[in-house]
Amino acid sequence: DEVDMEKPVISGIAFTRDEAKIIVRGAPDTPGIAYKILGPVSAENIEVDMIVQNVGKDGAADFTFTVHRNDFARAQEALRKASEELGNPEIIGDDKIAKVSLVGVGMRSHAGVASKMFETLAKEGVNIEMISTSEIKVSVVMAEKYLELAVRALHSAFELDQPSS
Repeated sequence: DEVDMEKPVISGIAFTRDEAKIIVRGAPDTPGIAYKILGPVSAENIEVDMIVQNVGKDGAADFTFTVHRNDFARAQEALRKASEELGNPEIIGDDKIAKVSLVGVGMRSHAGVASKMFETLAKEGVNIEMISTSEIKVSVVMAEKYLELAVRALHSAFELDQPSS
């Protein structure tokens, strides 16, 4: 029983196919930039899911987030309207992405879960575009065309296609 307590429990795989990704590239790396980017999107009552912000070697911030595909055009338009206040960054996007998540307990205390997920996807030729983790979930964003392949490969790698003992 103690061995089972140490083993991460992957209870399932969740996926969402109707997602879109927006990248605000070259925004100033200043306090409040996340609000200046997401404020106009929020004002349009658009729900944001995954968010990644990083600073490049040029000191400018790249800010990437996902929204539902139905909200993609409105979110981009809200950002274009706020573009000057954002320092006129490049605003690009992709409305053909999907999110796949491994769900279960013990994720954070077992570094091998994320690594195994990434290895499995790499073997299938699936490029990961975004990663998000929490105590109970590891999520990745990828091109939508790889969704079924990714789900099948992960089911097999984590033995979710096997009857439980």
